[in-house]
Amino acid sequence: MRGQVHSVQSLSTVDGPGVRAVVFLNGCRMRCVYCHNPDTWDVHGGTSREAAEVFAQIKRFQPYFGEKGGLTVSGGEPLLQADFVRELFTLCKERGIHTCLDTAGSVGGSAVESLLAVCDLCLLDIKFTDPESYRRYTGGDLAATLAFLRLTREKNIPVITRHVIVPGLTDTPDYIASIKALLADYPNVQRCDLLPFRKLCADKYRQLHIPFPLENTPEASDSTIAALTALL
Repeated sequence: MRGQVHSVQSLSTVDGPGVRAVVFLNGCRMRCVYCHNPDTWDVHGGTSREAAEVFAQIKRFQPYFGEKGGLTVSGGEPLLQADFVRELFTLCKERGIHTCLDTAGSVGGSAVESLLAVCDLCLLDIKFTDPESYRRYTGGDLAATLAFLRLTREKNIPVITRHVIVPGLTDTPDYIASIKALLADYPNVQRCDLLPFRKLCADKYRQLHIPFPLENTPEASDSTIAALTALL
């Protein structure tokens, strides 16, 4: 099975537990206003690679994973290439490598269900907690994300949700309360991570000649993240 691979990061400590290799895939239908990877939007971009070839690269890093590390597949939206990710994850499971999926849960279907059978952990990016804001600021559908979250509950797959804190959009106590209400019925959610909005991606937008929607929005402060995390 071939997939469109944007890049491979050898050793990361911010994409799931422990030390991890991260495979970034191409293709995403959403256009989140704070997206850090606009260079992954094109589903035809990147490099066409066989899952077995990518796995051969990943397994060389296994000595560094320790007990908690492993492989994370991100994007883009990896669920757009669910069959490719399933094959890659299956090879990892056979080798005893922990598998983690970093997704917005924006795609459903039988291929996604099959993928979850070989997924140890999901990092689920919940962009906004109400349908109108979700549609306005991402171009996506909150209902799809919630359907994916229900599927993880049904299959008892551990989930860590991630929420980007953007000043003026998602940085209020009311927003934190909405996160808690949204996740109240999901015992498989292990925790919620609040991620500060950053503008390190601005250069990518300029290089791609794409306007950055939040060019004039300030970054989230550490004190804001600390205060909102305490509420959470």
